[in-house]
Amino acid sequence: MSLLLVDSQEGTIPRMGVSARWAGDMAKSISPVDPFWHSSGVCLTLKVRSEPTRQEPAMTDLIKQTHRDGVLTLTIDRPDKLNALTNSMYTRLADLLFAAEEDDTVRVVIVTGGASCFTSGNDLVDFLQDPPTHLDSPAFRLMRAVTHLQKPLIAAVCGAAIGIGTTLLLHCDQVLVTRDAKLRTPFVNLGLCPEFGASLLLPRLLGQARAARLLLLGDSLDGNTAVAWGLANEAFDDGEQCLAAAEKIAQRFLAMPRQALRQSRQLMKQPGMEELQATLREENTLFIQRLNSDEAKTALNALLNRSTDKNPPKGAQS
Repeated sequence: MSLLLVDSQEGTIPRMGVSARWAGDMAKSISPVDPFWHSSGVCLTLKVRSEPTRQEPAMTDLIKQTHRDGVLTLTIDRPDKLNALTNSMYTRLADLLFAAEEDDTVRVVIVTGGASCFTSGNDLVDFLQDPPTHLDSPAFRLMRAVTHLQKPLIAAVCGAAIGIGTTLLLHCDQVLVTRDAKLRTPFVNLGLCPEFGASLLLPRLLGQARAARLLLLGDSLDGNTAVAWGLANEAFDDGEQCLAAAEKIAQRFLAMPRQALRQSRQLMKQPGMEELQATLREENTLFIQRLNSDEAKTALNALLNRSTDKNPPKGAQS
């Protein structure tokens, strides 16, 4: 067995005789929460074929849900990996949001990663093994669940919000951040393209020049800058303050007349929904294609080699 590159024409390309043993060690040695690697919401074209390994605790257990008095709080709970997202976690989040839409007892949804980190983006090893190949892939399905939600969605962003951790915020009704938050979307750096409608929404929200700083140059924004640019509503000194503020806003939504709130929200979102859905399809289709481009393979191989150099496989020369 060997490390393979997935070819867009159904075939595979051997990666110069890399052994399965080395590939397995390599996957273990690369940090699964490298913020640059994850920042694109990237699903890698590189795949490691290996024997099944023992799974860590079920990925569905890494999304915690608390439903209290009309407020559903979804917490990404994988702090040891900086809340890096796997396909199973995307699936779980999507399932919970679809269920929340149908549950009349849920009136407001809060999404957070806890008091220290929102999400570092995609889990490297998981996406090495299972990149997206169709428009119903788990990350894309989560996008559909978010855009179809007809209830107020609040994001409490403490610390890093990389890749989809940033583009998700464009679909939230309220975004609260800590001052040390780090928002970043370096899709182009990885030879990829924007996702989650960011190519449509960010230029409209920020203007072309500021959107280019994020989407084309991959610059980072802290919490204060995110508020100043209009990506967030308010910045807080620490995570506990941010989470408490999200709860207070949820209570304000609960106090509003229910149908008036729902219909007013629809009036705000519906005019651009058809264009947004078309953009999502275009972005996601191109994202899959870009994963198999020479540029993406070069960028991802460079990151792979750099990460391996920093964390050489056991027994390899330093």
